This record gives sequence, C-alpha cells and structure tokens, in this order.
Amino acid sequence: MSIGYVTIGALDDKKAIPFYDAVFGAIGLERKFSDGGWTGYGQKGQDSQDVFVVSATANGKPAAAGNGIMVAFKAQNTGEVQAAHAAGLKNGGSDEGAPGPRPADSKAFFGAYLRDPTGNKLCVFCRP
Repeated sequence: MSIGYVTIGALDDKKAIPFYDAVFGAIGLERKFSDGGWTGYGQKGQDSQDVFVVSATANGKPAAAGNGIMVAFKAQNTGEVQAAHAAGLKNGGSDEGAPGPRPADSKAFFGAYLRDPTGNKLCVFCRP
C-alpha cells in the first residue's frame, strides 16, 4: 500500500505552519509549497514528494481534531524524535507523551506524541 498524501485541517495557519516547519525540519522534511491556504511538506531535496498537507477546511467550517486519528512520522534516530518533540512544544504544540520507548522496556520502538495547535495528534518515532 502506498499513501499519496495526508491532509489535515488547521484552525489558524499562523500557528499551524510554524509548528509543522519546526517539527518536520527536525526529521528531514521541508515545506514544499504554501499557496491559497494550502501548505505541503515532503522529503528535503526531493521534488513533488508532498506527503502531508495542512489547510483550511474545504467546507468552510472550523477544523477539528479527529478523536482516535493520529498520523505517525518516521524519524531516522532517537535524537530526531527528541528534537521534533521539543520543536513542536516550542512552536505551539502540546505534549501527548514524552520521547521514550513504547512500551517502557522496548528496544524496537521509540516515539513521542504531540498535538498541533488545532489539536491534531501526531507521533514521531523510530525503530532503533
């Protein structure tokens, strides 16, 4: 299975974009475009690899975080996970789980959990 892209709604672009610039910058993603209320992110140094889009809602109603919905982004190592979590907190995000192994004794999964300024839940993880 291959996902073409994921889109989430943002209540406030001025809060959401700095959050995603910081979190994604820590794990090797960059802003690819920002136009007409749509901002797309993808892998640094690659063209047309937009994998995550932040935008206003299509129906004009306020964006809302989906209960039970979470998008997870793979980092290269535990340092990137920690940097992304810290960057998110410094840029308007809220903590949903500090960086660490899951479960606590795991050697196979290291993750951190955040909510963006709209309340959407994200995970940044690696498999050390």
